[in-house]
Formats: sequence, C-alpha cells, structure tokens
Amino acid sequence: MTTLSIPEAQPKGNASTIQSSVFIALADAYRGFVAFTRNGMAVLGASLAALVITLAVQSDLRMDVEQQLLSWLQERQDSAVAADDAAMPEEGNDDRLAVAQPPLLPKQQAAVTQWLSRKYRVAPEPLGALVAEAFAVGAKVRLDPTLILAVMAIESRFNPYAQSPVGAQGLMQVLTRVHTDKYDDYGGAMAAFDPLSNLRVGVKVLQDCIKQAGSVEGGLRLYVGAVTTDGSGYINKVMAEHLRIQSVALGKPMPTSFPIFTAAPAPSAPEPIEPTQTGLLDSPPEAAPASQPVEPPADAALTNS
Repeated sequence: MTTLSIPEAQPKGNASTIQSSVFIALADAYRGFVAFTRNGMAVLGASLAALVITLAVQSDLRMDVEQQLLSWLQERQDSAVAADDAAMPEEGNDDRLAVAQPPLLPKQQAAVTQWLSRKYRVAPEPLGALVAEAFAVGAKVRLDPTLILAVMAIESRFNPYAQSPVGAQGLMQVLTRVHTDKYDDYGGAMAAFDPLSNLRVGVKVLQDCIKQAGSVEGGLRLYVGAVTTDGSGYINKVMAEHLRIQSVALGKPMPTSFPIFTAAPAPSAPEPIEPTQTGLLDSPPEAAPASQPVEPPADAALTNS
C-alpha cells in the first residue's frame, strides 16, 4: 500500500520576516538619501561661499562673471522680443512715414515745416511727414499743397485729435459720420484720427467740393458747410494762410495785405456734396460788406518770420 506524503505547511513566521526585510531596506534607502542630500547641500553651500569670497577678493573675476551674466540675460530678452515681434500681425500702410526729419526734406518742404512748426508750436518731425504727404497728394490730384496745409491750419491748427461741436474730426475736420465710406480703405471710421488717413480723406472731400463749385473759393464755402453766411470769413482766413505758406515755400517776403474774397452761392447739383462741418473750432470773424472792402490787419508775428 502506497503512502502519500503530505508537504509540511510553511511556517507563518516567513511572511513577517519578508515584510521586515522590505521595511529595513526602505529605511536604509531613505536614510541614505537624506544623508546624500544633506552632504550635497553642504557641498553646494560651501562652493557658493567660496565663490562669493573669491569674487569679493578678485574684482576682475567678479566683473567678468557679471558681464557674462548680463550678456546671458540680454540674449534671453532679445529672444523674447524677437518672438513677440514674430507673433504680431502685419499692419497695413507700412510704407507711410509717421515722422520726417526737416533737414532730409526738399528745400520748399523743409522751409514750410519749420515755419509752421514755429507758428503753431508743433514738433517739426511729425509735421514734416504731414507736409511731405500734402505735397505728394497735392501733386497727384493737382491741388496746391499749400492750400491743403492752409485748410489744416485753420481747421485744426494741426491737432490730429481735434473735434468740433458738430462732430468734425481730425486734421481736416471731416464729418466722419457723413464720409464714413471714404475711410473704408483705411480701416474704418476710427482712421479719422490717423493724421495721414484724415489728410487723404480731407483732400478728397476738398477736391470734390472745388470741382462741384467750379472755383477754390466756392469749394471752400462748400467744405466749411456755410449755411447762414456766405462763408467769406472762413474763405478769407484759409486764403490768407495759403498765401503765407506759399510765400514761405517760394522763398518770397511774407505778404502784409490780402485780398478780400466774397464767395458766390454754390450752384445746385443733382447730388450735392455733404459739408464737412457747420462750424469751425474757432468762431470766424464777421465778413466785411462787399461794397466796402477792407484789408484785414497783418499778423505782426508772421511779418517778422
């Protein structure tokens, strides 16, 4: 008869022995990690202390380290700026100049820029860009650039953010709500406060007014939107300033007397041009009767210019 052998049961103490061994190994690893970290921190602290002492003693070495650190920071800053510039979307009209140095302008434009800068207390650099633009646009539309500049001078005194009580805006004081479509090519109605955009739109409106009226004086009357008067006060102011700026551009003596203009009523048209405004930023002087022409007094400050 065969006898089956039954394996003996494992003693219960073996499991607890294994667990104890694992705990002991983990504890040893933890103590080793703490000791290594403590020793590493001690070594790092000692190294830093030695470096500080060395830098304090040797000024040349300290300056080299500072220069290297500064160069590293500068490189990081330049990289960040370059990344930001690459992420920025490109804007339109990049070919336009916001400023122009008067010495780099043609002789006539430089002279006009300096004269207007002194009279209206405007910085010559941004004013130079406006003068250059007026000459460029005037040549394209066959309109005297000194007349364009005279309109800007009387309308806003070269303040690109000027606004009249009736809502005429910018350098040329164009009624934005009336001529909104003319700003579509420049990004919308807010372009009225962009100096060069406002200048171009204002020249377009002025050109249409002169074409409709058949004369510069009649065009100025339409441009100012004279309703209750014949607009002669505004016309006289613009034309007088036009002659002054023109004299500066041509290198001629400053005029001391100016003709008196009386604008005839503008002819009716199937599609009348909307006026740019119904009033100036400054109240115009009363017009002299046509039967008694009077020359306005010359500006003493300009005669000495």
